Amino acid sequence: MKKTASSKTKAVKELQAEYHFDYRQSRPNRFAEKVDTAAVVVVLDPDVAEVFTTPESVNTALRALMTAMPQPVKRRAARKRTAS
Repeated sequence: MKKTASSKTKAVKELQAEYHFDYRQSRPNRFAEKVDTAAVVVVLDPDVAEVFTTPESVNTALRALMTAMPQPVKRRAARKRTAS
């Protein structure tokens, strides 16, 4: 059986008050500018968190690892041959 237009409007009218949002009264999010977009959150496993107890210790270890890693070799782009 098909739903009629009246049954759809009845369903909308039966919505609870908290689902009716008045967009005219909305305001910008006052907390949005306080979020630091440069910050990255990483969840450490419990055994790792026991060793690295502060953010500074994690950053120090990661910086040491970055300097110990071999630097990738940058390849130059191949020249295109011209048809002769």
